[in-house]
Amino acid sequence: MQYDDDTPDDPVADQLDAGWERVAEGDLEGALAAALGCLEVAEMPEAHNLLGYVRAAQGDVEAALRHYKKAIALDEFFTEALLNAAELLMHPLHQIDEACRLIDLAIEHAESPDAAADAVLLKVEALLQGGDHERAVKALKKLPEGPFENPELEFLVGRAYFEVGDLDAAGGRIQAAARDNQVNPEVFYYLGLWMDAKEDRAGATVAFLQSRDLDGSSPPPPWSTTRPIFERRLRGAMKKLTPRVSAALEGTLVVVANLPGREVIAEGVDPRLCALADDVHEGKVGRLFVYQRNCERMGSSAESIEDICAEAIEREVNAALDAT
Repeated sequence: MQYDDDTPDDPVADQLDAGWERVAEGDLEGALAAALGCLEVAEMPEAHNLLGYVRAAQGDVEAALRHYKKAIALDEFFTEALLNAAELLMHPLHQIDEACRLIDLAIEHAESPDAAADAVLLKVEALLQGGDHERAVKALKKLPEGPFENPELEFLVGRAYFEVGDLDAAGGRIQAAARDNQVNPEVFYYLGLWMDAKEDRAGATVAFLQSRDLDGSSPPPPWSTTRPIFERRLRGAMKKLTPRVSAALEGTLVVVANLPGREVIAEGVDPRLCALADDVHEGKVGRLFVYQRNCERMGSSAESIEDICAEAIEREVNAALDAT
């Protein structure tokens, strides 16, 4: 994600590019300084968009939305800011109708098939999040035919078809992406999901293992923390659990790991599971594994991790108790 400018010697454009590079490196303070430096020169929508992204990653949702809205006020056709704001409204605010309104504006003003496809795919995600499967299917039919400049878009289209339940439309695109892109963990994760849905358990396991290994070698999100800080947030999450789950975890050994082990994935565990309850007997959990990288992937900021952990533990422990 970079500021595109036809004048490569423009120092402000260079500073914006540097800001996005800092984001990719996880240096949010450096990105913040770059964005603020640009705004000292001029009220630029691109700088407010960058600043919104940084504030969102830092967990300040209100500030992020203010900057995205400022970017849109300065340039009402700024599709990237429209989509960034819409995504923030979807997660964590769950304001689906307002998110779809902004996405529709982005679709209307998209200047290329790629931009239109990005917007349509985000609308499908928003509608599915809101539980409106029928509208999501209709929205997906409005995808431009392409060809797309971004080769990843074919995979993203395949992923969207999988999410709406069209395995036939999803399969070819996901398989092609796995052949063409050997380093994207998301591709192999969805290949595993697709194979599992097609009842190819062995193929799914191989794909999930590949996804897990690629996740382990990929850079963490900008809001990733050290293990001690993550464990402190996990302790905060444990205080938010319901009485049933808290009682089941009394005396439980809690183990924090980066990702699920290859052996448990081979046994059928989802490689992107956030928490795993083990040794469950008579309403008690013997061991609880919490996977830091997967929890951080599910979040949108450092401050969101505590709630992500609490929700994951609730879901996993309740499922384990109900199964015994």
